[in-house]
Amino acid sequence: MTERLWAPWRYDYVTSPGDGNEECVFCGIGESDISRDRENLVLCRGEHAFVILNRYPYINGHLMIVPFRHVPDLSSLESAERTEIMEFALQAENALKQGMKCQGINGGWNIGSAGGAGIPGHFHLHMLPRWNGDTNFMSTVGAIRVVSQSLERAHRQLSVYFGGK
Repeated sequence: MTERLWAPWRYDYVTSPGDGNEECVFCGIGESDISRDRENLVLCRGEHAFVILNRYPYINGHLMIVPFRHVPDLSSLESAERTEIMEFALQAENALKQGMKCQGINGGWNIGSAGGAGIPGHFHLHMLPRWNGDTNFMSTVGAIRVVSQSLERAHRQLSVYFGGK
């Protein structure tokens, strides 16, 4: 039997479009000077997209591939953007397998706030390394995620697979 938590006060929040004045963190990072890439957790930049570690990861090594252009969904991407994003996905797969020694990878995108997108106006592809046994009771019992590696160490470990040093 499924339990329900009624929270009618959240209805206005989940159905509101926002005031339109929110700054897009991805646009800010994409437009920032490359000298700030390490600070911004950028692993590499291409012509149409960049690869970045998620600052709020579900698991260590959680990265995202983000187009420079602010578009809301996959269908809004141009052919060259889609191609580069997929090329980065192949590179990320190799980086996660070789650099993180993962045994599997979850990947995908969340389109729109109803689809789970934390930044609903700017399309991005998530790639998460997975290991046998990497789940535990903490998420279920304590609503806590255990991330076993610092962002700085993950950046050092993965950047070599994207041409970094």
